[in-house]
Amino acid sequence: MFSNIGSGEVVVVVLVILFLFGGKKLPELARGLGESSKELKKVKTEIHHALSDIKNDDDQEDKASPEEKTKGGETGNA
Repeated sequence: MFSNIGSGEVVVVVLVILFLFGGKKLPELARGLGESSKELKKVKTEIHHALSDIKNDDDQEDKASPEEKTKGGETGNA
């Protein structure tokens, strides 16, 4: 993702962050970024699991035999 960023650019970004937030706020900022990253990963995993469950439910419905699919819908011949 950031493979095209050189070491010079990283130094400039770090200096700008230090200038904007100061040395005292930097650990607090890093902690907040870490917690945000962790929360985003958690949400991503939950969404992935939910989509997998939906896909598995659809696959199970597709594999059901034709009799099972029409059982509830037919009224029968009288």
